[in-house]
Amino acid sequence: MEGGYAPRTVEEVYVDFKARRTALIKALTIDVAEFYQLCDPEKENLCLYGYPNEQWEVNLPADEVPPELPEPALGINFARDGMKEKDWLSLVAVHSDTWLISVAFYFGSRFGFDRDDRKRLFGLINELPTVFEVVAGIAKKNPRERSAVSNQSSTKAKSNTRGRGSESQGKYTKMQGKDSDEEGLEEEEEEDHGDTLCGACGGDYAADEFWICCDVCEKWFHGKCVKITPARAEHIKQYKCPACSSSKKVRV
Repeated sequence: MEGGYAPRTVEEVYVDFKARRTALIKALTIDVAEFYQLCDPEKENLCLYGYPNEQWEVNLPADEVPPELPEPALGINFARDGMKEKDWLSLVAVHSDTWLISVAFYFGSRFGFDRDDRKRLFGLINELPTVFEVVAGIAKKNPRERSAVSNQSSTKAKSNTRGRGSESQGKYTKMQGKDSDEEGLEEEEEEDHGDTLCGACGGDYAADEFWICCDVCEKWFHGKCVKITPARAEHIKQYKCPACSSSKKVRV
């Protein structure tokens, strides 16, 4: 096992799954420029690994046969220059989803999960958007999400320059008083965001967290996922997420 690590309960396997998933999403979104460069088609067969510490790695497959854990898709680098960047990343994401499931149920089989355990594990996993859904930008379930106004912070409203900035700022200021009408407005806006998912980690919208919207791809992100604080957002006229910022640096 990776450093002797082996989750043995449903909860432990789920935690392991989420950590590996976070790592893979990070590679395909936040760190996409670095990931792209590492997947050189001139190199040997490469795999994308996600680890329980939420770190990712592009490396050669394991030498031992059979390997300790199921192996990710082999040779992801060979298709890089033969496809559009978005299509290639989506393909890697699909294979990553397959790998995550195989690793989770490998642990389940090894440690004797019964029918109820397997069902509970799948239920927990199935509540999360897939890596593909996050990477392809189809994890948003609410069609109003693109035009919904954030009620998290006036800085978020300023970062969204799609003609709603001043209106958003006004609504945010009004909500501070929280009379009955204003509470209704806040609840309505939170409901609008109810199915919004972070474009980096795939996590749900939460009313007590700072979010920011990319002015290019129009995806919403946890501020902590893209390393943007409310104070920093105050000085951003047009926000571009890491993927959109790196698009010009990456060959298509």
